[in-house]
Amino acid sequence: MLPPAARLAARRLLGLASASASQSAARRLSPSPISLQISSPAAAAATGYFSRAFSSALNYHIDSPDNNPNMPWEFTKDNMEKVNEILSHYPSNYKQSGIIPMLDLAQQQHGGWVPVAAMDAIAKIVGVAPIRVYEVATFYSMFNRTKVGKYHLLVCGTTPCMIRGSRDIEDALLKHLGVKRNEVTSDGLFSVGEMECMGCCVNAPMIAVADYTKGSDGYTYNYYEDLTPKRVVELVEMLRRGETPPRGTQNPERKNCGPAGGMTTLLGEPKPPPCRDLDAC
Repeated sequence: MLPPAARLAARRLLGLASASASQSAARRLSPSPISLQISSPAAAAATGYFSRAFSSALNYHIDSPDNNPNMPWEFTKDNMEKVNEILSHYPSNYKQSGIIPMLDLAQQQHGGWVPVAAMDAIAKIVGVAPIRVYEVATFYSMFNRTKVGKYHLLVCGTTPCMIRGSRDIEDALLKHLGVKRNEVTSDGLFSVGEMECMGCCVNAPMIAVADYTKGSDGYTYNYYEDLTPKRVVELVEMLRRGETPPRGTQNPERKNCGPAGGMTTLLGEPKPPPCRDLDAC
């Protein structure tokens, strides 16, 4: 006979298995986001797709006049040269390996987001079914599938930045711009989104700014770190005036990722390691 602790664990596992089976059955009986034809935002609300309060990105597609498979879309002449250069990196039977950089190029050309027609154009270029491009575009959060601002502000929401006040940074941006997350300001200049860890934990909190004001040729993607609610609003106003804010740390006491106030160790040139006398070996 099993000891009491083992019996309790077994009951819990059986309960989890039963709940999982019920959820799987429910999913089999309900239409998937891919197969369901959503004709309008109202229809989407009726199906419950707007109930995902914690989702920060579009997880379904709704045809609209500026985003549908029938609208014409193609790379510009200059960007088509870049497409050919991208494809030259891969064997002819692995052209689909270029889908990610081509989606990025399409996003830069199209003002910060990728319409379905652009995905279809990429599918034709690499010779795959459109669903293969849709799968990539919907998997990576770096690809925007709805309109964003000319300056798309991405707030890091991972634990180190959150501990250091990233939610205050986001709240300051949303309040100052008068938008909700993933909405675009009325002048089309700004939108605010969230992105997971961008690798600047030592300079938390931070944001990334994707600048689509100059198209694919002048596209930039810069980090702004060590932010405060006051400083992030100042950065927004500098961008609004067409200025180029200093990227990197916004703490005047720091240099790059160094400590505030200056270095406390490694103050001189490090002593090189002794070299072996290779001729004596």
